Amino acid sequence: MSNYSFKALDADGIVIKGILEADTISSVHENLSAKGLFVLHVRESSLILKKISDRFITWRITRKDIIEFSSNLSIMIRAGVPILSALDDIIDTIDNQQLKSTVRDIKKNIEMGTRLSDALELHKKIFPDILVRLVRVGEETGRLEESLSEVAGHLQKMDDLAATVKRALIYPFFSLITTGAAVIFWLAYVLPKIMMVIRDLGVTMPLLTVVLYELSKFTENYWYLLLIIPIVIVLAIQAMKLSPHTRYHWDNIKIKIPIVKLLTYNKLLALFSEQLRLLITAGITIDRAFEVAADVMGNEVFKRAILKSKSEIVAGQKISDALSAQNVFPPLLIRMVAIGESSGNLDQQFNFLATHYYKLVDDFSDKVGKMIEPVLIITLGCLMGLMVAGVLLPMYDVFTKLAG
Repeated sequence: MSNYSFKALDADGIVIKGILEADTISSVHENLSAKGLFVLHVRESSLILKKISDRFITWRITRKDIIEFSSNLSIMIRAGVPILSALDDIIDTIDNQQLKSTVRDIKKNIEMGTRLSDALELHKKIFPDILVRLVRVGEETGRLEESLSEVAGHLQKMDDLAATVKRALIYPFFSLITTGAAVIFWLAYVLPKIMMVIRDLGVTMPLLTVVLYELSKFTENYWYLLLIIPIVIVLAIQAMKLSPHTRYHWDNIKIKIPIVKLLTYNKLLALFSEQLRLLITAGITIDRAFEVAADVMGNEVFKRAILKSKSEIVAGQKISDALSAQNVFPPLLIRMVAIGESSGNLDQQFNFLATHYYKLVDDFSDKVGKMIEPVLIITLGCLMGLMVAGVLLPMYDVFTKLAG
């Protein structure tokens, strides 16, 4: 199958652009026409453009948009509103044009006889897999409104977790930028002027002053490298993530660095526990639950460990034994899972674990500023002390000679 970019109009005259996978251009025309769209233009596209398009779509539709959609649909279905009428009302309240167009497409597919879960699955780049699976379970069990409500609650927890992680990283990042800017300012602007005066005096400069002088000359002449190097590092890290092999090693480093581990490792454990709690409560089999959890972890180390555990569970091992065979799961998690297996309340144990690891992440985000602040102050103080010493040492020699 090839990728085709298209431009079309919907029933309200709104221009819709996107990329579809199809065998031929005719198939694209048929697909779009079946959705009630008037095709303006279709042409073959590259895989890179498709990835950029998918990333752009998911960037425009936030997790909060999906939470609001799931919550509103749950409330309306619980109130007895037919699903098509509920979707009509939701479309009228959506501000995000991309999501509005998507929900319109979902409604049209349902009108043609498609189930809600199948209609959502057609937009898997927008709606997470766990939403599709739980909606499918809700349709089969007659608990659709409860499934949607549970998904909305789950996504809200994920959003809160992401916000907590961002909050924990803001202060260190801001402090690092300001500290680096202060040092660069001294090296590029202040020190060169002082060093010029010292050199004109003809004083023999000590080693520390010579090192500072060379650093200031380098910073003054090649300041642009200090802007380019961080960009190159970020691009190199992103390139590493393209390969599963290098991504595995990068993700492994992130969960082993002492301070970073407290945030990333506990976040991953909270995400794993919450996913399993939700899926088991919904009645999804443990092997399928492990597959879904592996896909959303966002960490190659955890993904491989979960999939290996799933294979061992399918082969007949207990869940706790399968998890203990992987070195990424802590003893507490394994012990609680073992208790849940023997008592038959596995979902409750995962709920306890999710709450526990959420709290660890939240506590760390509150303390990280206080932990890093003294380190930054000491580091900045040492740097400034070295600079001042490098300037004062030759000046001291001058005053000593004058006094002599």
